Parts: sequence; structure tokens; C-alpha cells
Amino acid sequence: MEDYLEQISGLIAEKGYARVVDIADRLSISQASVTNMVKRLDAEGLVNYERYRGMTLTDRGQEVADYIIRRHDLLTRFLQLFGIDDETIYDDVEGMEHHISSPTMRVFEALMRELETSPEAVKRIRADLKKS
Repeated sequence: MEDYLEQISGLIAEKGYARVVDIADRLSISQASVTNMVKRLDAEGLVNYERYRGMTLTDRGQEVADYIIRRHDLLTRFLQLFGIDDETIYDDVEGMEHHISSPTMRVFEALMRELETSPEAVKRIRADLKKS
């Protein structure tokens, strides 16, 4: 469900609209699977869906999508600090973001604030990682 909301939000920001075919293309899944999930998201009050016309996010859907995007961005930036390659970051973040709790996310946010203002700490950690 989170991947769908993330894609819908991204498509709306990029193109001004989101359609089933675009979501299916981005997620590399069938249009029928997307349609089923979009109907579910509509029933849960996260999107407004009109068959053959596309969809928009409800206010609640946009809030959830914004949280998902912030979480994805935070985890990506965190791993980038330590020089991990983009492909590994992508794979790891896709796995982590769906299983990480809100309290743990707050820990990552606090760590990021500290690390972004302490480049020397990042250098020490990267040097330590190279040793192991």
C-alpha cells in the first residue's frame, strides 16, 4: 500500500495526475493489480479514484504519502553518508522502510541531525567501516 501511495504522490507532483497505467509501469506490475489496490485505497479514504480518469490523493492520503516519502528520503540520506552504493541503498531502503517503527524513525532523525552537523563524526565512522 505504501509503495502505491508513494508512486501516486510522485506522479501527481511530476505530471499533475496519476493513472493506473503509470503506476503499473513504475512498479512493474499488472494494471489489474494496481486497479485492485487503488480501489482498496479509495475504500480506505486515501485516494479518490474514478475509473478511466485516474486518481488524486485525499488529504489523509497525502499526509501518509508525505510521511512515506520523508522516511524513504531519510533512510537514503543516512546510508549515503557512509558511501554505500546507490543500488545497495535502493534495495536496503525498500526493505527497511516498510518495517521500521515510528520510534526507530525518530532515532534515525536525531542521528541524521547530529551527523549532518558533525562531518568529523561521519569521517571517523567511514574510516572505521573501511577497517572492517
